[in-house]
Amino acid sequence: MATDNTKNPSSKGGWSAALFIIFVEVADRFAYYGLSGNLIMYLTNELHQSTSMAAKNVNMWVGVSALFPLLGAVIADSYLGRLTTIIFSSLIYLMGTVLLTLAVSIVSKHSREAIFFVALYIIAVGEGGHKPCVQTFAADQFDEGSPEAREAKSSFFNWWFIGIVAGSTASTLLVAYIQDNICWTLGFGLMAVVVAAALVLFVVGIKRYRKQVIEGSPFTMVAQVLVAAARKWRVKEMPGCVLEEDQRPPLKRTNKLRYVFIDKAMIIDNQDASSEKRNPWRLCSLNQVEQVKLLLRLIPIWFSCLMFFVVQTQLHTFFTKQSSTMIRSIGPHFKLPPASLQGVVGLTILVAVFTYDRIFVPLVRKFTGRASGITVLQRIGIGLFLSILTMVVSALVEVKRVNVAKSHGLIDNTKAILPIEVWWLFPQYLICGISDAFAVVGLQELFYSQMPEAMRSLGAASYISIVGLGSFLSNGIICLVQVISSKCGEEWLGDNLNRSHLHHFYWVLAGLSTLSFFVYGWIAKGFVYAEVHRLGSQV
Repeated sequence: MATDNTKNPSSKGGWSAALFIIFVEVADRFAYYGLSGNLIMYLTNELHQSTSMAAKNVNMWVGVSALFPLLGAVIADSYLGRLTTIIFSSLIYLMGTVLLTLAVSIVSKHSREAIFFVALYIIAVGEGGHKPCVQTFAADQFDEGSPEAREAKSSFFNWWFIGIVAGSTASTLLVAYIQDNICWTLGFGLMAVVVAAALVLFVVGIKRYRKQVIEGSPFTMVAQVLVAAARKWRVKEMPGCVLEEDQRPPLKRTNKLRYVFIDKAMIIDNQDASSEKRNPWRLCSLNQVEQVKLLLRLIPIWFSCLMFFVVQTQLHTFFTKQSSTMIRSIGPHFKLPPASLQGVVGLTILVAVFTYDRIFVPLVRKFTGRASGITVLQRIGIGLFLSILTMVVSALVEVKRVNVAKSHGLIDNTKAILPIEVWWLFPQYLICGISDAFAVVGLQELFYSQMPEAMRSLGAASYISIVGLGSFLSNGIICLVQVISSKCGEEWLGDNLNRSHLHHFYWVLAGLSTLSFFVYGWIAKGFVYAEVHRLGSQV
């Protein structure tokens, strides 16, 4: 099995290494949001798709991009390692952005749509290798052997998020303006240049990085534990009949009733005792069983956060279409592109994360005694609550927008710019940004800190997959709303946004988010944080 070692780990890693990796992620976010932020406008204006179809295509691409990291995590942890996976995935990403640029420039109109979607999904493949590895690889640059290093790693997640938000905000402001006011070719071409520059910089810093040992697929280990437990479901545990041998630091055994059936996998029965060689599909070690428990205990949290990301998908779809119908002029000569309002979310996150890290945490720490101020689950819960508020405010503002269209006789003029300032949308963007600063950073830290080191790429991929399934769930809700509303009268999400009932759709999302919030609260109340040892060798 391939490994990648260095003899002097103290001379590797730290902030000097992490900064190179952060820049790669900033470039990735610049390219990703330069594409996703304005994608619905390209699909409706250039490829002439309906609003609902374009929204579903955007959600589908975002969803696939967020699920591919599960495959990328397996490849990184089992075969290539995180460093090599990042390099290869960045090359694929670059190839996709170049093809995208060609698709909107020199490709004939007859083939343009097909080539455009091929390029989109090549980028999705690149995301698959990039997303589960980059953040984990950057966090791996900080040793956990001292309180100072642990504090640096805790702060790292906030500053990491600030970096990627800066990249995405710059993209939604700059790339969207170029696409709307100059040409799509230059906008997509700029994305390709930034990705290429980041790849070169990442390779330049290669000697600074700390690298982990490749230990095998975490999926295989999870499957082995579940299969072994199923095969021994009738076996009763006897004292001294548990396999505890393992080369890694031992985890404490947990006896939660909900996980007790998995303990069967480490019981030594008569067949195991008589075998000269251990069958990994019949007998697993205590550490293997406890690692699977660590994964399973996060699944309920995973499901309860899906509606949060359904709300977040509205940023790239209906929020952008709303802004396209409103006055966006700044001065006599400048008009803000509809997608650029997503930059408000980014700027809000930058301010919110900085305020959280430098003001909120030190203040709350005095009352709670926690180094982090509040727990990770409390942080996520605040974000989920704010996402409900996002939908409530969005629904109220949409009612105002439609009333303006009615009062000025513009209800059937789909190309008219309504006499209402786009600043009316700012509250929903602001609240959305604050909710992001709480929930997204919290989820990233939870799925990193509560996973064994050998499974942290899988943990990152699991967190990202919430975004993917949330996008698919958003599509499902759109389809269901379209079917029900068309049978009961007017479609809620038609091409004429003035005639549609988008506010009803927002109220539905607010209701579902409220239900999801209470489910999350019930699950979080019973969650017990685990002291996770460093279960993977790192150098």
